[in-house]
Amino acid sequence: MNLTLIVLLCLGVIVALYGVVIYNNLVRLKHTVGKAWSNIDVSLKQRHDELPKLVAVCKEYMSYEQETLERVVRARSEVFSAQARGDVQGLGSAETELRIGLDRLLALAENYPDLKANQSFQQLSQRISQLEDTIADRRELYNESVNLNNIRREQFPDLLVARLFGFRPFELLEFQAARKDVDVAGLFA
Repeated sequence: MNLTLIVLLCLGVIVALYGVVIYNNLVRLKHTVGKAWSNIDVSLKQRHDELPKLVAVCKEYMSYEQETLERVVRARSEVFSAQARGDVQGLGSAETELRIGLDRLLALAENYPDLKANQSFQQLSQRISQLEDTIADRRELYNESVNLNNIRREQFPDLLVARLFGFRPFELLEFQAARKDVDVAGLFA
């Protein structure tokens, strides 16, 4: 055999092996993003199940706050719908609305001492607060996974393998509005 042919074959094998390593890393990152999304999904479903209970408890005490209760229910529905579609951008918008509605609901609850003293309300609001923290943590992990995937897809030579095998970028899960304190006095002005 010709020495040039042996060198070319060795280089070809090295390039092929390097391509396999890149491919496997891209697959790992894609599945990491999927796992992170599933973790968010679990927490959203848990909160989705708790919200009707909280609204039901609040309805007993807050008969004059129907608009706020309806806003939370409507936003919950929008979150569930975006989640079912896998619409990351829609989920971010719906989550923003839901968080605003929940903040408003909990702020209004301050004006109902009987409601605040209700053990079910206390447990549900604490559970939802814990789920909110979990969602925030999982959203951070998801966004980090998305970022790593998207960076890797754009780096050379990974972008060649990514394009060849159709690896796609993922969207970050962002909430449009920053969480801000609710002006309780302004609610009743």
